[in-house]
Amino acid sequence: MENKNKFWKGALVGALVTAFTGLIVVLFSAGIFLFGKKVIDNQVQTQRVETGGSSEEGNLDFDRIEDKMDLIQQIIEKYYLFDEDPDKVEAGIYTGMMYGLDDPYSVYYTKENFDKLMEDTEGVYCGIGAMVSQNRSTGIISAIRVFEGAPSFEAGMLPGDILYSVDGTEVTGMDLDLLVGTYIKGEEGTEVQITVLRGESGDKIDLTMERRQVEVPTVEHQMLEDNVGYIYVLQFDTITAKQFKEAIDDLESKGMEKLVVDLRDNPGGVLDAVVEMMDYVLPDDQLLVYTEDRNGDGDRYSSEDGHQLDIPMAVLVNGNSASASEVFTGAVKDHDWAIIVGTQTFGKGIVQNLIPLGDGTAIKLTTSHYFTPNGFDLHGKGIEPDVVVEVDEALKGKAVIPLEEDNQLQAAIDALNEEE
Repeated sequence: MENKNKFWKGALVGALVTAFTGLIVVLFSAGIFLFGKKVIDNQVQTQRVETGGSSEEGNLDFDRIEDKMDLIQQIIEKYYLFDEDPDKVEAGIYTGMMYGLDDPYSVYYTKENFDKLMEDTEGVYCGIGAMVSQNRSTGIISAIRVFEGAPSFEAGMLPGDILYSVDGTEVTGMDLDLLVGTYIKGEEGTEVQITVLRGESGDKIDLTMERRQVEVPTVEHQMLEDNVGYIYVLQFDTITAKQFKEAIDDLESKGMEKLVVDLRDNPGGVLDAVVEMMDYVLPDDQLLVYTEDRNGDGDRYSSEDGHQLDIPMAVLVNGNSASASEVFTGAVKDHDWAIIVGTQTFGKGIVQNLIPLGDGTAIKLTTSHYFTPNGFDLHGKGIEPDVVVEVDEALKGKAVIPLEEDNQLQAAIDALNEEE
């Protein structure tokens, strides 16, 4: 029984622990998340089968697994060269279980990592002021936006730089939420060294920057020439809907006649935020988005706030516009409420639930598909713009692109003018 108890406390083969560093994980640091909206049945039913037999489809044979883990633990105790860390090994068990789902968006969080993930996000944090994304096929992490005046900008980081290591730890394949919360963010005034690979030659460049409070509003807006309003949405956070509505109200008070909503490089975020924003734009009684789980059950979200935006509108997107960005884009496209301009979106049409496990740890689990109002399942496909425009080569890699030089933005304005 002693060995059996050790199994449940954390006797996992080292390979699963090692596998954690090689996970192909969620593409962005945000997706679509639902908090506490579903009740998860934690009663696992298993069937006893003879050792060496196969379990019933859909069920794990825990008796056989426990026997094998007992054997592995005995081998570890007898031959393993170094000291075993029970807490780390136990975390590896759950990490390995999520890894076995073969879903890059389903992840296990230790208590420490979950605490950092759930820190209040009010647009101010101690970090470096850069947005990063991850290729889900290769695990490569790269900078997609560097904020002017931020530590990353001052250190010379550029969009397109590949993050190779942070303070000597290689980060390829690491979960982005953990990378940002555990390695990049930190105490104000402390230094962090990030090694990046730049250009086709992949030159290694060491960048040292001092963490400090970085104010990154999730929504920026301004009035352009000819009363064209411009709203850039960085991501969909809990405060984003309020900022978005305030931006629209401010632009309307200044005489806005047309609007461009820029969702380029927006990785997504909280579903409730994007629903509230779509509700403010579209007329009442319009289906905005709906979800379906494995049983065909789900939720339907419709507009009902009594507000709508009755001016010509364009939405800018690119290959890094994902998840909640695609929900917004799909809704206004299906309802013929906006012209979509740019390049094809990423294609993340699934929803994750963040599920606390009762002991301070949690899992992020894919639980449903979402569909645009017309029933389009964009997962793995993305949304094709009405007007396809690639960014000019001369602009690629620039940390800051002046709006007057932004050819995709100009194409959106031209498309609005042609609609008149």
